[in-house]
Amino acid sequence: MRQVNMHEAKTHLSRLVEQAAAGEPFVICKAGRPMVRVTALEDSSHAAPERRRLGLLQGQCDVPDDFDHIAAGEIADLFEGSGLGG
Repeated sequence: MRQVNMHEAKTHLSRLVEQAAAGEPFVICKAGRPMVRVTALEDSSHAAPERRRLGLLQGQCDVPDDFDHIAAGEIADLFEGSGLGG
């Protein structure tokens, strides 16, 4: 496997990554000592990450009308310090 020193890896990273993605892995060395191996991912199909679906639980649960105000007083007390027993 091809070995590349740290300086060369920094200087030519883009080209080296393209080569690794094309099936030519390499090892980056520091002071002649192998540090990491760069290889292509097994599934390099560049699939987009799974998108979150809005409304996934619609109709399956109930949210109370006062949801935004539940425990508002207690939360305010905690931020203001009066809920700390002092």
